[in-house]
Amino acid sequence: MKFDVWWTPLQETGLEHLHLVEDDTGVVADGFVLGIEHATPFRLWYQVRADSSWNVRECFLRVGGDKGQVLHLYSDGLGHWTGAAGVACSTLDGCLDVDISRTPFTNTLPLRRLALAPGQSADLLVVYITVPDLSVRPAQQRYTCLSRTASGGLYRYEGLDSGFTADLPVDAQRLVVDYPGIWKRVETRKTP
Repeated sequence: MKFDVWWTPLQETGLEHLHLVEDDTGVVADGFVLGIEHATPFRLWYQVRADSSWNVRECFLRVGGDKGQVLHLYSDGLGHWTGAAGVACSTLDGCLDVDISRTPFTNTLPLRRLALAPGQSADLLVVYITVPDLSVRPAQQRYTCLSRTASGGLYRYEGLDSGFTADLPVDAQRLVVDYPGIWKRVETRKTP
């Protein structure tokens, strides 16, 4: 399946376009984000690759065009990460997912991988990446399935380090429809 999804931030000017491809070999999420941070415009291109069980295997981010800042991480899918040069990132041990600060897409990664039933919750450790500076740190999060149907569901996200909580309505692909006060989806198209 292939989807094109657009979100707009609600607190500042911006737009995100995500091209998501899922097949028997895995998942490729290719996103482009235009935004503003502290009155300075930025451009982010990211690509997240996951296996068919939605275990993240690779994450690539570029801020600022061809000569901009780059972050490239690889995962074995079991919580061990390396950088582009093959050097182990031991501070990220135990992280299974990535959370890119400027996109609602990365909420989909644990939601698809965990496949929580209503009433179930899971605590997890994620690689948290801030944009536009591309700083990286582990972060503790919790997802709770509040409701789930064939057409979508409602999940509670909790940032256990920050105390931030949001209830996220999602569609059948578990892509965020509305991130209250932060993002709103403006369009989705299934492509052949």
